[in-house]
This record gives sequence, structure tokens and C-alpha cells, in this order.
Amino acid sequence: MNHFAQGDLTHDAFLGGKLHLWQPRKGYRAGVDPVLLAATVPALPGQRVLELGCGVGAASLCLGARIGGLQLTGVEVQPAYAELARRNSADFEVVVADLADMPLTLRERQFDHVLANPPYFDREASVAAKNLGRETALGEQTSLETWVKTASRRLAPKGQAHFIHRAERLPDLIRALPKDMGSIEVLPIAPRVGRLAELIILRARKSGRGAFRLNPPLVMHQGPVHISDGDSFVPEVSAVLRDGAALAF
Repeated sequence: MNHFAQGDLTHDAFLGGKLHLWQPRKGYRAGVDPVLLAATVPALPGQRVLELGCGVGAASLCLGARIGGLQLTGVEVQPAYAELARRNSADFEVVVADLADMPLTLRERQFDHVLANPPYFDREASVAAKNLGRETALGEQTSLETWVKTASRRLAPKGQAHFIHRAERLPDLIRALPKDMGSIEVLPIAPRVGRLAELIILRARKSGRGAFRLNPPLVMHQGPVHISDGDSFVPEVSAVLRDGAALAF
């Protein structure tokens, strides 16, 4: 499939309506995860940002909505999703390519920040999604090690790589980091107080020398259980999702 018909799309509000994104009605649809990832990236105006597996551009464009003047580039293997990412912002450079085989013009460039929301699920231990677009986004076809090493290679000196992933994959992420990546920081994300972290955000710096840092968990929802209609997000998370606020490590 090279494109989506207009009737196959929805135009969804993010960041309390500051950003609207075209997405497929069926298939992979961006949720909270890329928004949280974007909120933790401490980019500065004028810096160069690369997103691996950008989909329709949710993470990059949320970041760009918070910080003006960024040079945003995305790599996406599915042409239909890349087409939507370009439609979502004329200022977003999107390259259709497999991240393991990117064109030379991209491999010759360096970036201040590289971010990625790699597929979460090892399909040797889980069932594939029926929708091809959703399966490509969620089922690990390219190894996590390849994602991490590709991100590292594209970083400028002192640049930072940023990943969001399932908590149980944290050891794999850390093992995959090349030796020249340091100053590793991890933010666990738990659904509620007293619950185990389900997600983590990891960032590491090219040639970083700082000690490993494990941050207190970010708790998403108020209360020990869901007891009423509504999202029940804690104020810090609500400020990210509704107002486009930054999320400090």
C-alpha cells in the first residue's frame, strides 16, 4: 500500500489541540508513549533531531511544538506512514528507508538528538498483529541492537539518544549501547502508585562520562485503581499531554 484513502484517516488532536495529526483509522495509531518521549528531550532551538521509525511523526512533531526552530528529520520504512508524516508538517523531512540500510545522504549527517520508539514485542514470544502497518510498528523485525547502534552512529559528539520501551527490555537496551555511549539515565514509568513500571525512557550521551542514574518512577495515574470515567492522569503527566509541557528526568 502506497497511500491511505481520505476515508481511511482520522485527524487527531495532540497536546490539547496545539497539534493535529493525520493517522490511519486502522493500523498503528500514536498514543501516549511518543508524546512522553518527546517531552523528555532537552533540545535547544536550532538543533538537529532525527527520529528512527517516525510513523506519522508524533514524537518529532510534539517535540517541535514545544521547542521552535528545530531541524526535524524522520526515517520511516512504510511509505504510507511517511506520506502522512510529511502531510502532518511541511517542515518535517521524512526519508523512506529501512533504518538498517539508510541512504548515504543520511548516513553522512550527524544529529544533536536521536529518538526512537522501537517495536515493543519479540514475535518469537508473542502473536503478530493482523494489520500490516500495526505489526510493522509493534513487532520486532529489526533487532533492538540495530536500533540502538544506528542511533549512536548518527549522533554528533556529545549528542543524546532517547528511547522509550517496555521495562523488561531495559537490560537489552543497556547491553546494546556501544562503549562510546555514557551518562546513561533511566526514567521508569508506572501506571499507578504501588505498581511495577511497565515502560522506561532511557537516554545516553555520545562520549558521556556521567555515572548511571536511575530516576524515581513517573506515576501516570492518580489513585491505586481506576474508579471513575476520565483519564485520571497526575498533574505532571496531564501538563505534558494537554499543554505540551516538558517532562524533567
